[in-house]
Amino acid sequence: METICGTTKRWGNSLAVIIPSEKVQELELKPNEHIDLLVLPSPERTKQLLKKLTFKKTTQELKDEARKDLW
Repeated sequence: METICGTTKRWGNSLAVIIPSEKVQELELKPNEHIDLLVLPSPERTKQLLKKLTFKKTTQELKDEARKDLW
């Protein structure tokens, strides 16, 4: 498996992924060749998503529950 950082570009009503030419040559990719992509959010996007998380219990309540389970 190869890790590649690419860029998305608007292509009509869709998005296309631009793969750097060095990687295209290295992997011997051809036009219209089927590839599988694993899409991961950027670290900045991940931080934004994590900031939106809310928990029903406080940290102290979670710690107290964990201690009860241990004893």
